[in-house]
Amino acid sequence: MKRTWKGLHLMKPPPETEDLPPRLLGLVGQGVDAIETPSLVVDADALGRNIQRMAEFAVRHRVKLRPHAKMHKSVEIARLQMQAGAVGICVQKISEAEIMASGGLNDIFISNEVIAPSKLLRVAALAYQLQQRGGRLAIAVDSHEGIESLAHAMRMTNAAIDVLVEIDVGQGRCGASDAPEALQLVLELVRGPSQLRFAGLHAYHGGAQHLRTPDERRAAIAQAAVRVRAVRELLAEAEIEVPLVTGAGTGSFSLEAASGAWDELQPGSYLFMDASYARNHQDNTQPRFEHALFVKSQVISVAPDRVVVDAGHKSHAIDSGMPLVHAQAGQAPMNYTDAGDEHGILRLGMSGSLPRLGATTWLIPGHCDPTVNLHDVMIFVRGGLQDGRVESIIRVDARGAVN
Repeated sequence: MKRTWKGLHLMKPPPETEDLPPRLLGLVGQGVDAIETPSLVVDADALGRNIQRMAEFAVRHRVKLRPHAKMHKSVEIARLQMQAGAVGICVQKISEAEIMASGGLNDIFISNEVIAPSKLLRVAALAYQLQQRGGRLAIAVDSHEGIESLAHAMRMTNAAIDVLVEIDVGQGRCGASDAPEALQLVLELVRGPSQLRFAGLHAYHGGAQHLRTPDERRAAIAQAAVRVRAVRELLAEAEIEVPLVTGAGTGSFSLEAASGAWDELQPGSYLFMDASYARNHQDNTQPRFEHALFVKSQVISVAPDRVVVDAGHKSHAIDSGMPLVHAQAGQAPMNYTDAGDEHGILRLGMSGSLPRLGATTWLIPGHCDPTVNLHDVMIFVRGGLQDGRVESIIRVDARGAVN
């Protein structure tokens, strides 16, 4: 049955937000003007279209979709993605996995290495918890020591865990460096304790996501596909079946899907989009995604050549560059040119008038992931940023979950 965004429903309010301050819960049903600044605001209509477009892409290209929840850190948003057809979610940290599981998510992949014994005991406990209710936990490994430590922790429970061997497909970060090294890790898994189930390969090229031109991204993923196929071929020679190859991000997922080397996609930022992704040149093989995440800010000081807004480093991340200023109808284009902890400076991009004192400005964050991690809640607005109304308050459940 085809799922549509109209069939996806936010709970009003979700149970997780019932203990929020009355001033926040009291926003539900009010117009956007009632939202204090700076606040993290989600355009619910744009978000829904993004969810639907990615879900339809996955179905059309016959690949599984496992979105990355490290970006939004929200149980409720993960539920929406699952409702639209996602097979599960990815996270980067065991603390994120624990929070998502406590919210009812049952198919979770920790797409990162976990080495510390104390954390691996938590991994084992979570695997047991999910198994007891019919779910599953998966994790990435890229070393003999990682496999050995994981096996030791899992022996403390009666649970099993799916293990994916990570391979370096070009980023130069985590992962087995070549096919022979990957083969040795896979052999260790298939010959090891039954609690460690070899579940496939993790092949994510993060460095390709923000290569600006489609040709650059195409070349990077083509090389990544060569590395994936080399590992698969070597495993085939050893008569080892690869159940799954998972990876891909918002900047490149259509290339992984078209290659035939990947079975599952892990994009995250497509949900919100940010200023950095807006700087990528569009690849026409991908759906177009809309900006859905904004920081509502207010002009608190004016000068002849600039205005100052109340949204600085503490309300949006600038590791991937300054935010874009989202001009509303009748507003002149502006540039966010500098930032302090609590202030941002806006200047005109061309001729026009600066906004007045007290005016609302909408910022598109430079990088959505760390921006979300700065906020306790996201305010969902239905009907647009100018005339819409607050539909729901969504907690950033895994804010600060970094271990």
